[in-house]
Amino acid sequence: MQGETLTVSLLCGFLLVLARVAGTFVFVPLPGIRSGPEPVRAVLAISFTLTLFSRWPMVPVGELTMGRMTGWLLCEVTLGLTIGIAVGLLAEAFLLAAQMIGLQAGYAYASAVDPATQADSSVLLVMVQLIAGLLFLALGLDREIVRIFARSLETQPPGTFLLTRPTAEVIIRLAGSMFSTALRLAMPALALLILVDLGLALLGRLNAQLQLLTLAFPVKMLAAIGMLAWISVLFPMVYRGSGREMLDAIRGVVGR
Repeated sequence: MQGETLTVSLLCGFLLVLARVAGTFVFVPLPGIRSGPEPVRAVLAISFTLTLFSRWPMVPVGELTMGRMTGWLLCEVTLGLTIGIAVGLLAEAFLLAAQMIGLQAGYAYASAVDPATQADSSVLLVMVQLIAGLLFLALGLDREIVRIFARSLETQPPGTFLLTRPTAEVIIRLAGSMFSTALRLAMPALALLILVDLGLALLGRLNAQLQLLTLAFPVKMLAAIGMLAWISVLFPMVYRGSGREMLDAIRGVVGR
């Protein structure tokens, strides 16, 4: 009887941790995770859950009911989605900057297959998305997320997490920081493109015979790619700073 109770308790703990992990993997910016086959993603979530075996909660089976288990699972999914959204906003800042630059530079006219969504996206957007995913792994943020998960299983037992107003404010602040980071990343290239537009407008006033439409595309594309190559050395520094802010916010949500 004791062995049966222990088995049911472990199974319930496994399901609760798996719900928390699966909720996070919806938004975590791992390269190719969204386009991978469903069985592979399921195995990844289960493997991640098994690595946290020593921190699985021991669920009291005698007090467990179907309604309580359902409520706990919803709490775990909510916590996982909260962590996943906070992590996903980190990569969205770079994607938003690439979208602003690509639209002004003319890269939006050329599309490529996005490996994450299998949809048509601009070439610059796909490149920046892959860079952001590689930076996530290169800077060790994946290991920090594992540590936060292990800690959250102690500070946030099953069924105790609630999406309160302070937690929502944390996510809103991260979203605001995403927009400010994207604007800071895109501002040098946007300023250069505005100067290029002004220069081409002056040339058009001086010589009305110039074919500015055919001249503007290559000039703006070369100017944008040159500026991006110049400021790309700052990407790891900006990503690390934003990642530190994201980790502090998540630690505040799950409890230190």
